Order: sequence, then structure tokens, then C-alpha cells
Amino acid sequence: MKSWAVADFFPVAINGVRVSFGVLPASYLRCGHLLYYLLCLTNFGHRKQGGCLNVLSILFKDNIRAVIPIALIVLVLNFTLVPLGLPLVLRFLIGSILVIIGLTLFLFGVEIGITPMGSLTGSSLVKTNNLLLVLGCGFLLGFFISIAEPALMVLAQQVDFVTMGAIPSYLLLLVVSIGLAVLVSLGFLRVFLNVSLKVFLFGCYVIIFILAFFTQPEFLSIAFDSSGATTGILAVPFLLALAVGISSLRKDAIASEEDSFGLVAIASAGAIMAVMVLNIIIGTKEYAVASLEPIEVGSVVVLLPFLNHISGALSESFTSLLPLTIALFALQKTLFKLERKQFVRMIKGFVYAFFGLIIFLVGVNGGFMEIGSELGLRLAMYENKSWLIVTGFALGFFTIIAEPAVYVLTHQIENVTSGYVKRKAVGACLSIGVGLAVTLAVIRILNPSIKLWYVLLPSYIIALGMMYFAPNLFVGIAFDAGGVATGPMTATFILAFVQGAASAFKGANLLRDGFGMIALVATAPIITLQVLGFIFQISSRKQGVEADGEVESGGKSI
Repeated sequence: MKSWAVADFFPVAINGVRVSFGVLPASYLRCGHLLYYLLCLTNFGHRKQGGCLNVLSILFKDNIRAVIPIALIVLVLNFTLVPLGLPLVLRFLIGSILVIIGLTLFLFGVEIGITPMGSLTGSSLVKTNNLLLVLGCGFLLGFFISIAEPALMVLAQQVDFVTMGAIPSYLLLLVVSIGLAVLVSLGFLRVFLNVSLKVFLFGCYVIIFILAFFTQPEFLSIAFDSSGATTGILAVPFLLALAVGISSLRKDAIASEEDSFGLVAIASAGAIMAVMVLNIIIGTKEYAVASLEPIEVGSVVVLLPFLNHISGALSESFTSLLPLTIALFALQKTLFKLERKQFVRMIKGFVYAFFGLIIFLVGVNGGFMEIGSELGLRLAMYENKSWLIVTGFALGFFTIIAEPAVYVLTHQIENVTSGYVKRKAVGACLSIGVGLAVTLAVIRILNPSIKLWYVLLPSYIIALGMMYFAPNLFVGIAFDAGGVATGPMTATFILAFVQGAASAFKGANLLRDGFGMIALVATAPIITLQVLGFIFQISSRKQGVEADGEVESGGKSI
């Protein structure tokens, strides 16, 4: 297995707790801050006292940083263009606090419970040397992890609301999860059969393009949005950890770092296909669409909406995490056989995730998303639509760079490339790309003749063409980064903003034009990071660095 020797020796300091990773394959470096924390938290017996509190502190700060740009934009608009009134602003602030707390607890639970489960499953399944067992477990775990994804749950609720129950949330969750699960299994099979990631992804998107000709525009938007939403804060670290273990499945024992990349991209393609197939099965229909009305400031109740959403959030969280919990106990009995202390720690992670998910959903549904749709709706009513466009760009530009996973991803790319690709350049490209993607979503609303397919088709053709020339390492990173870009802020607040604008603008359809934004955001990193791959490739040739291999110094690996 190739390794990035220089980058692989770097230590990570987490609030003073220094963690040295030794020699790691580049795939581990790719896996994001969630795996960094995982290594710190799950190294049982080698963890410094106070490490958990340090990680909680970091997660809390990261989530605050993710919400602050949105809060500032809301407050600026409240005091300038869109006076919202004190009660509505208070509801938004309470919702924001709950979102921060909920995400912190949820991510902490993911890191000490769910992500280790993925890593252990991958390594344990390989040891069985049973391909059918590997594929079967891949399907089940892919299904369970998708159905518990918070961003997908929010999207499914929005689809249910917009279609007034014609496309129920449970149906979308079920279909998307099945599609993801099937492709996760096929992704494992790809590694076993030594099929190139480029060839596999190209085949997946050829199928998607064919299915698109038989899919009505409303479902096209939902399909691509589902792809971005399902690869969120839960699925991405789990799938990445699972992929690291499965990468050693090859019979020829050549498990390069590229084998740990691309599983997220493959899984997201499954979500797209599944929704398209659902549309083909049920046939083309006309759907009644809900309408959004401006909130009367004087009628706003601050706390009651949060209380009303507790029971629903409790039910959804329990239903989502129960199958995964059952799977954990089954795997512990058959494959893991961990010591009691280790297993109890993972159970605690599930408990943290459960309560974190409840708090997150209450915050999102109680006040956080509502302000997003209200801002979009009111700005769309202005005669001067430039304010709507500018706000859309600002939300995309500032929110994406504040996403915790994106923040760490930029550092990782700089480290993995030994500083040849600067994190500031990565961050700038991502911010501009996502900002333009949200702007394009707004322009689609203002000009409904611009169909989603008119934008996505050339974008994916460009992306798929680029991958045959970009360094292999950057291909997997780029396609996986779509899941990173479509984080919890994008899938909640910005989605609500776009839907609010679609509801207010005459000629736009809330179902057809209100969705598709997540899909546009997900395509931005695929193109921009491959461009960075080209830059690194050109730079590396001048500096004596192999883009797909090792850092050279004096003819030897450093």
C-alpha cells in the first residue's frame, strides 16, 4: 500500500491532547475530522484523561462556527430589508442553540459509537473471507445508516410537506435507503473484483442519465437532492470507516489508498437511481403543492412550536437508530466480541446520538428552518430580485466554509499534498463554487424555464470527463466531497430559503423548483477539487512529487 510518508507522520493536537498517528495510508487522512477523533477516542487504554471533554469542546466550537454565518445574515436582514420581529428572531435563536447542542451530542455519539462500528465491521468482515457475508452486511448496514441520516430525514419531511403527503416521508426514506444499500454492496464487490473507481462511477452515471429521460422533473430534483442529503454527518464517517476496512478485501493483496475512496460517491449514486426508479414505477403524476404564506409577526409564539415537535422528534430518532442498535448487538455477538468496557463505550455513543438527534430535530423544525423559508419568501416579494440573488450567494459562500467537515477537509488536502495545494485556495474554491450553486438555484426560481437537468447534465459530463485526467487520489476526494458540502446547514436552512423563494415567485413550482439546490451544491466540489488536482499535478511535476504516489526527496520517499 502506498503512503504519503511526510503527511502520514504528522501529529494532531486536540486541545492540548497530542495524538501521533504514525505511518497511515492516505485514505485515513482523507476520512476527515470524524476519523481523527475516532482514532483518539477509540484507542482504548491509550486515551488521555479528559480527551472526551476536549472532543466535545471542539465539536461544540465547530458547530457554533457553522451556525454563526447564518445567524449574522439573518440579523443583518432583520435590521435592514426584512424586519422579522422580536418573537420570530427569538425563535430562530433558540432553534439555532438547539441545533448546535443537538449536532454536538449527535456527532460525539457518532464518533465514539457509530463510526467505530463501521471501522470494526469492515475489518471483521474481511477476516471472514466470505464474500456473500460481506455483501449482505454491506447492504444491511448501508440501509440502517441511511435511514438514520438527519439531513435525509429533514429532506423527506420537506417533500412530505410540499406534496401534502402524496410522497410520504417514510416512503422516500425507505426507497433512498434501499438504493444506497444496494450500491454500498456493489461498491464492496468493486473492490473484490478490482474494478476501477473511474469505470464504476462512469457506469453508474450512464445509468442515471438513461433513467433521467423517463423521470419527471419533480422527481429529478428530489432524486439528486436525496443523493446529497443521504451522505451527511452520519453516513459519511461511517461509510469512510467501513471502506478503510474493506479496502483490504482484494485477493491480489494490492489495496491502494484509492480503494478507500469513492464509496460515498457510489452510495449517493444509488440514492439517485432509487428515486428515479420509484417515479418510473408509480408513473407520471400531477402533485398538489403546498403554499407558504408570510408569518404574521403578532401571531408568533416562541416556545410552543418547540414543545410540539418533541414527540415527533422522539419517535423519529427511536425508529431511525433502533435498527442500527440491533445490528450492533448482533455484530458484537458474531464478529466483534469486544471487551465489555469497549462495547459499553460504543453503546454510550448510541445514547449520545439518540438524544442529540432529538434535540437537533426539535431545533430545526421548531424555529431554525422557519426563518430560512420566511427570508426567502419575503425577499422574493421584492420588486428588485437582486437582493434575493445576493443573499443566496452569501448563504452559500459563508456557510460552506464554516461547515466543520469542510474546515478540516481543507487542512487535510494541504497536509496530504505536503503543502503544495494551500487550504486557503481550497476554501476559496469551495466557497465560490457553492455560492454560485445556491445563486444558480435562485436564478432557476426566477426563470423557471431553466430546468435542473439543463444544469446538472453538463456539470456531470464535465466532472466525469475530468476524472480521466485528474490524479486518482483527487477523483475519490472530489466525488466524496459532495457529501461534505451538503452538510446540515445546507440541508436545513439554505433548502428552506430556496423553497420560500419558490413559493413566493409566480411561475415557479415549489416541488419542481424548490428542490434541486442540494444537488447543485453537491456538484460544486466534484469540479473544483478535480481542478485543484490538476493544479497539484502540474505543481508536483515541478517539485518532484508524484500526484498519485509518494513524496520524493533525493530519489527516496521521505
